[in-house]
Amino acid sequence: MDKAVAASSISIIGNGNHEIEKSTMNLNDLVNSKVPNVAHIENASNGLGAEDGVRVCGIHEYKQAAQSLAEAFAEDDVAMYFIDTPDREHWTKEQKWNLHTQILEYVTYAHVMKGLVLTAGEDYGCVALWMPPGHNMDDLYTIFRSGMWRLYFQLSSEGKKRFFTEFLPLLHDAKARTLGDRDHDSWYLVYLGAKKAARGQGLAKKVVEKVTKMADAQSKACYLESSNDKNPAIYMRWGFELARKVVLQRGPENIELDIMIREPNPKTVEAKNGQGKTKKAWMNEGIQVTTDPEDNRLPC
Repeated sequence: MDKAVAASSISIIGNGNHEIEKSTMNLNDLVNSKVPNVAHIENASNGLGAEDGVRVCGIHEYKQAAQSLAEAFAEDDVAMYFIDTPDREHWTKEQKWNLHTQILEYVTYAHVMKGLVLTAGEDYGCVALWMPPGHNMDDLYTIFRSGMWRLYFQLSSEGKKRFFTEFLPLLHDAKARTLGDRDHDSWYLVYLGAKKAARGQGLAKKVVEKVTKMADAQSKACYLESSNDKNPAIYMRWGFELARKVVLQRGPENIELDIMIREPNPKTVEAKNGQGKTKKAWMNEGIQVTTDPEDNRLPC
């Protein structure tokens, strides 16, 4: 791939340096529970997925993982939307880069605390931030611990308007509208990025499929927002479908984000277990497998 595969989304979260003790937990332990226990996620060790090169990042690795994402999203319109504002024209490239990196450190730290941070490839070549079903980063402890609270003081006046009054409400509404009753019962791919040197090696597919296989076993949907117009075609090869588009409108040019959803695939479970449910059976259990083609855009 000539671009970083990136599902761009940022949530309110927080930063610190406390290290969580490692354990020998692996992804199979997560698969065996309907909703992953947060302790399993927080204490996941580096020994995950040795067979495919995918492993879970611990709290001591959040800066390295965040640096990888910062490089992957260095030219991403959404990532810079809150930083490259008219009232920050006087800022140097170094100042903007530092804030860009800090934001991703806050987000990555929060995902180590409450979600799942996966990496594949040499030197954190590809990194994915996932939020499991039943989990979020909105509690005060996570907001303050990860450092996201600092954004209120680090962003400019226009940056705060773009982030807090436009971006976050827009994504919150889009996710709730797309998933409905499953909003808090699905896997959320918040960030996915690969360094330039690590692209074209299939690493993004590995860190995505590591979770989509779990989601299939749990009968859970997967959800993402993509800020790169080349990515939807890639995600479609991994089972995602375009649900709608949303638009950021406070900048000099509108920025579109593609909202995508992947329904659980019974064939994955069938292939693993030698049996499985039909699509009709999944639908009978209340899992929606279609979207309204006429309802493909939220008012912005």
